[in-house]
This record gives sequence, C-alpha cells and structure tokens, in this order.
Amino acid sequence: MKEFAYSVYLSEIMFQVKIAQQAANRLPVHPGSFDHIEVWCSIQSILGATANVSKILWPSSKKSQERGKELRELLGIDENSIISDRVIRNHFEHYDERIERLFQGKSSVSFIDLAFNPFKPQKWETPKYYQRAYNQVDRIVTFQNETLDLKEVLIALESIKTKCSTYVL
Repeated sequence: MKEFAYSVYLSEIMFQVKIAQQAANRLPVHPGSFDHIEVWCSIQSILGATANVSKILWPSSKKSQERGKELRELLGIDENSIISDRVIRNHFEHYDERIERLFQGKSSVSFIDLAFNPFKPQKWETPKYYQRAYNQVDRIVTFQNETLDLKEVLIALESIKTKCSTYVL
C-alpha cells in the first residue's frame, strides 16, 4: 500500500511542477507592454505550486516527516534544495500579516508595491522600500529584502519532475 501511496505523491508532484511550468511560460521575458495582473497571477501560481511540492517533500506535520524523508531519499533530493524554502511563498500567502507588521507602530512608511525591474538605489538616492517586486529580466521575485530566483526554482522543479517520472507511468 505504501508504494501506491508514494506513486500518488509523485504524480501530484509532477502535476504541481507542470502548473508551475505553465505559469512560468506566461511570464514576460523582456521589458515592455504586458499584463501586470497576469504576471502576478503567474508568480503566485509558481510560488503556490512550488510550495505544494515542498509540503509533500518537507511536511510540517511531525507524523508526516518520515514520509517526506523517504520520498526525498527515493528521489535523491538534497536537504537544502531551494524547493524546501517556503519563505517567499509565505509572504505572499500571509500578505495581510506582512502589511500589519509593516505599519505597526509607525506614523509613516516608504512603500512601493508590485514593482517591475527595480534597480538598487544609488548612494545619493533615498532608499526605496519594495514590498513586492519582480525583475523579469533576471526572473527574481523580491519581498521586502528577501529574494527568490525563479529560474533556480524552475530548474529544481524540472529535475524533481524528471526523477518522479522514473517511478510513475
């Protein structure tokens, strides 16, 4: 029975990777005119699908941790894989809490949200505070001062999908 359950997990991983890949295909590569809402929908889809893979392989529940460990060993996935990190996804998922934290106890805040292709400020400029930002050329998602390279995520997901396909018909 365990083998069948594991094949279901592996099939779900493959499904989630395909969702992330399709979302990535909708992301514009070059600056120019594009649908900003579609970009953020795609980013959130990538983050959500990646988190779903992460939760299968690195479950939060103590009773499921052995299953996650066995699946990682079966697939030869490094403990420090970029897929294990759900921090950026959690920022998007719990955005309401991040807003609350940002404004708590402050009379004013420098706030820029949903920025595209942000550049690092020059020394003479007032630093900008990016809540959410996306550099479409480098495919880097930023939340406040934390970044996630979507290229690396997608490469890791493709590798995991390939490994799963050897066990799933």
